[in-house]
This record gives sequence, structure tokens and C-alpha cells, in this order.
Amino acid sequence: MNPSVRFDVVGVGLNATDTLLVVPHFPPYGGKVAFKQEVVSPGGQVASAMAVCSRLGLRAKYIGAVGDDEAGRIQMASLHAESMDVEDVEIHANCPNQRAYIVIDQSTGERTILWRHDDCLQINPARITPEKIAGARLLHVDGHDTPAVARAAKIAHEHGIPVSVDVDTIYPGFGEVLALTDFLVSSTEFPEKWTGEADPFRALEKIQTEYRMLVAAMTLGADGALARAEGKFFYSPGFVVQCADTTGAGDVFHGAFCYAVLAGMDLRETLEFSNAMAALNCTRLGARGGIASEREARALMIQTSGIKRRSNPDFAAVGRGA
Repeated sequence: MNPSVRFDVVGVGLNATDTLLVVPHFPPYGGKVAFKQEVVSPGGQVASAMAVCSRLGLRAKYIGAVGDDEAGRIQMASLHAESMDVEDVEIHANCPNQRAYIVIDQSTGERTILWRHDDCLQINPARITPEKIAGARLLHVDGHDTPAVARAAKIAHEHGIPVSVDVDTIYPGFGEVLALTDFLVSSTEFPEKWTGEADPFRALEKIQTEYRMLVAAMTLGADGALARAEGKFFYSPGFVVQCADTTGAGDVFHGAFCYAVLAGMDLRETLEFSNAMAALNCTRLGARGGIASEREARALMIQTSGIKRRSNPDFAAVGRGA
């Protein structure tokens, strides 16, 4: 192993401390309903993706900003428990950590999120120095603190380190990050918002062509994921499981995707593996409540009886790499 490589993956971006409220069903507007369970659960896009990488055996490092309140202390304790490197996490004084209140409909597992991120939690771009990034095999970022993640992506690009990006909305100046991206896995809505193209195939092709990235992909919730690489589209339907909570499914998908890239899986297998990991996480409460092992994910991938796939006909027509 190259002695200069200190980490398999470094993540720069958001964390959050969630409070989950489980209700038997969503109340009507203006109504009320008794909740059945309350759970405090650490989450956040990049922090949860790094937790997945760490549990799958990678040497993971998380860089982000955490408040100095109780929610921040809960988040830091969770990161330490995942055995990842948190040496360069910024603890911001007199600042509340990002938090969310998530109402989960027990009948479906779907959730509604109310969240808050104070300006005092911004990651300082000046603190993203080469020695914090250059010792990685892969960099994973989100889009929230665009100047900081752009700085991290630039360092990675200069050192030949591939960049993975998770983005769900439009951020000013984010084109600078996309220009340094190797693997884009966006939300369902992002490609249309960014390009103005309502057709997801044309939107992904436009993004991949303009920014010359290896893979341009989008998660599709319960319908799986769609990706474009080497001039072809790949579609992986979602796995149908007994869903308890969809919180964090996308974050787990991204962590599994990073793992699969570093493990040398081809794109078909990468999408299948990431979908399986995301589906298994939905069988438990919390953003990281159901993070599975590779063995458990592969068991779900190979089962042919009793496991259904949710295939969206709009995407299934492309086949699997056709």
C-alpha cells in the first residue's frame, strides 16, 4: 500500500442530529395525533456516508462543523463510535448543531423533515488544507458549504484523487465543484433543476458531457437509481423491503457507492450494492439505524424468491447497461 495514503475516503460536508417522532399516520392539516415513539438519532449527508464506509471496513475521515450544544455532543459521540477520524472536525462555540425533527408515518415508513442549519456552522474554506485531503483514495462531498467543498475538490483534483458528489439542490457557484467531479450521484430533482431539461436521460447526459465526469447518476427513491457512463445508461430498480423509516437512505446509498468504487465494482454492481444497502437501512429507524454489512447486502442482491424489485417503467426500458 502507498505509505502516503492515510485514508480510503475523506468526506467534507454536513452532519445533523435528528429527533424522530413515529406516528401511526400523518395527521390532517390543522389536526393532531399522538406520537408512538421518540428517538434521537445522529445523521447528516456526509457524516452518515462516512459512517457507512467505516462500518464496511474503510479508513474514513470526516471533516465538518459541529455545534457545541447537546446535539453537537451527541453527534461527536456518534462519530467517535464509528471509529472514523474526526481530528479535523471544527467545534463552533456558542453555535447550535444542525438538527432536524422528522415525523415518520409508521404505516408507510415515509417521513417529513423540519430542519435548521445556522450560519455559524459554516465550514471555513481556509481550514481545508492539502494535508487533510491529499492522503485519501477518494473524496466525498455534498453541496452545502460550496466554498469549502470546492476547495477540497480542487485539492483532490490536483493530487489525482477522484471526487464523489452528493447534491440535492442548486447552490450558487456549484458549477466549480461539478467541473472537478468524477462521480455525481444527485437527488431525483437536481438534474432538471440544474439543466432545465425535464427528461432525466437528457439532463444526465448534458451534465456528464459538459463537466466530463466519469459517472452522472441520480437516486430515484424507492424506484432505485439511474446512471450514465461511457455513453450508456444503467438502471437498477429498488429493492422492496419492510420499510420502517426512509430517513438516511440516500446517505447510505452514497456511502455504499463510495465503498463500491474503491472496491473496484463495475457500475452495474455498484448500483445494485448501493440500492441494497439503502433498502436495508430503511428496515430500521434512524439515518444510520439499519446500516448493513456487505454480506447482508449481497444476500439481498442474490435472493430470487420472496424479494421484489420496484422497477419504474420510464427507466427500465434502458435495461441494465443497454
